[in-house]
Amino acid sequence: MDQDDHVCLCFHVSLRKLRAYLKREQPKVPSQLSDCLGAGTGCQWCVPFLKKLHKQWAEGEEPQLPVSPESYAKRRADYRTRQEPGSSDEDTQ
Repeated sequence: MDQDDHVCLCFHVSLRKLRAYLKREQPKVPSQLSDCLGAGTGCQWCVPFLKKLHKQWAEGEEPQLPVSPESYAKRRADYRTRQEPGSSDEDTQ
């Protein structure tokens, strides 16, 4: 994922914005990343990825997501389909 690709697709929060937020605000816990333009507060697909970015940053690494934006968006679309009312866990097995 490039730094201008969106991690939070609901609120269009890019990897670049999240990196700048981490550097500037130094959040103690991953949930504080929601203060960065609402990241993770929409469909919540990106929450595990936000946690990963926070962990990398806390360990002194450059936050990265080694996934293509196309694959990321497709996986989110699949996730959202499973979250729709009327769908069940049986549909995903």
